[in-house]
Amino acid sequence: MNTEKVTARRLTAEEVAELGPQDGIFVAAVTEGLPLDCYAPANLTKPGKNFEGGSFTARTIFGDETHLLPDSAEESGIWIADKAGEEINVLQSAGVLLNLALFVPGGNRESLEALYSAARDAFGAGIVQRWSEEVVAVPEVKVDLFEEPARGRKSASGQNRDRRALDIYPTRVRFLEPSDGWKFIVEPHQEVVDDTPTI
Repeated sequence: MNTEKVTARRLTAEEVAELGPQDGIFVAAVTEGLPLDCYAPANLTKPGKNFEGGSFTARTIFGDETHLLPDSAEESGIWIADKAGEEINVLQSAGVLLNLALFVPGGNRESLEALYSAARDAFGAGIVQRWSEEVVAVPEVKVDLFEEPARGRKSASGQNRDRRALDIYPTRVRFLEPSDGWKFIVEPHQEVVDDTPTI
């Protein structure tokens, strides 16, 4: 477990009530329901001033949500960085978990093994791991992907459309997100034919 020493102090419920979601705090680290003997960087999910009894809710940088009673002696409390405080162990965020969807044209077991080996060579054999693997045959068809305003009137001329992306496979569309206020339009791929007369 990779931790670092941080100087911090424990906050009272009144102090937590003055914090907002943008303020960095430390809460007990928990992963998969298993408590760890250290703290994790976190933020409140809503401003502390909205506290109406009950418990504060914080979300760690690892995505775990926890409910906290700062003044409870049975809990580890909520901490904030303070040079005049005491040292606590804080779990480091030193890695990134990638959920990869790889499309391999004409893919076979040998090509997938080659990709895996290349990743292990680049990052280290003890770092790259297969958590789950699903090999699915997908048709090699292409679509045209458009973005258009989510609430705009449909224009026959298509002038509101933007960001045409050619040669997109349908399986890739599932992993893309439209811009704010826009939605995706997926249509069968149309080859661009240049019918400009030539001399």
